Amino acid sequence: MEPLAVAFGVLLIFAVLLDAFETVVLPRRVARRFRLARLFYRFTWIPWSALARRFSNNARESLLAFYGPLSLIMLLVLWAALMIVGFGVLQWGLGSQFATAHGGRGFATDIYVSGTSFFTLGLGDVTPRSALARSVTVIEAGAGFGFLALVITYVPVLYQAFSRRETQVSLLDARAGSPPSAVALLVRLDRAGGRDAMAQLLRDWERWSAEVLESHLSYPVLAFYRSQHERQSWLAALTTILDVCALLRASGQAEALPDARLTFAMARHAAVDLGQIFSTEPQVFDANRLPPSDFARLTSLLQKSGCTSKDIREDKLTELRGMYEPYVRALSIYLLMPLPPWLPAERPDDWQSSPWE
Repeated sequence: MEPLAVAFGVLLIFAVLLDAFETVVLPRRVARRFRLARLFYRFTWIPWSALARRFSNNARESLLAFYGPLSLIMLLVLWAALMIVGFGVLQWGLGSQFATAHGGRGFATDIYVSGTSFFTLGLGDVTPRSALARSVTVIEAGAGFGFLALVITYVPVLYQAFSRRETQVSLLDARAGSPPSAVALLVRLDRAGGRDAMAQLLRDWERWSAEVLESHLSYPVLAFYRSQHERQSWLAALTTILDVCALLRASGQAEALPDARLTFAMARHAAVDLGQIFSTEPQVFDANRLPPSDFARLTSLLQKSGCTSKDIREDKLTELRGMYEPYVRALSIYLLMPLPPWLPAERPDDWQSSPWE
């Protein structure tokens, strides 16, 4: 019996089970820095994103779109491989108490037995000879069965959360343009239904921000899942809603639309907490996202459309932007998701175009 091998095997098995539990089952953020899943995403995303930066926009988005689903599969494979190695090391440390049809014994046989037990194959060409070896084999078979059940339930839940997120992002296309912008959203919504429509939209996006915060804290891999259209993203949608709330508050309309304050608070909460998940330090506030010339045009567009009869306080808007832009800018750089413009893009929306036109 090798005590060090036994201790290493038990420690590896425990580490994998704990990491899988915290990643899949535990519905809250884990502050501990050393985690297998966190290390896996850090050491795979950095080279993947570096490679993506070498391509043009279309090829880059196609490459980045593969990372989220592929990383999920590779993480599951990593957990399974480490569990098999852990149980194999544990059996080797216990003395490789197996009877084989071909007569050979050793570490390779222990890994083979571990693999067949973990995936519950039950081939029968290698059988445990001692009570301890039989107990470990049964425990591994149970762990493998539970792991497979966990995977079967984990993937559908993940894609349900992704679908709910993307449904709201897709709805933003006709309301705010492609890419979305705060001015386009305010102008179009004012034409569609005025203040009542704006109040309802803010309530919907307050709930959406809360769902994004909850789902992405529980399953951070969702942040890497790209939207189906290149000019859309969950980060752009979140930033657009923050821009809209900041404009309403800077123009004094937050008193008439209290939902603007609540939605701003919830959306900023999501941006800040998701930045902590990926350890993205807030970037220096960049006022050039809305230069003075664009601010003058923004004010003119909103007043001509009738969205606001008051002047927008530039100092108030700058103060509000400083509360969230450093966080969304850091996420934008890390995830390679561009932030939306303030002014509408001078091109058709996604719903207005098709490859056949």
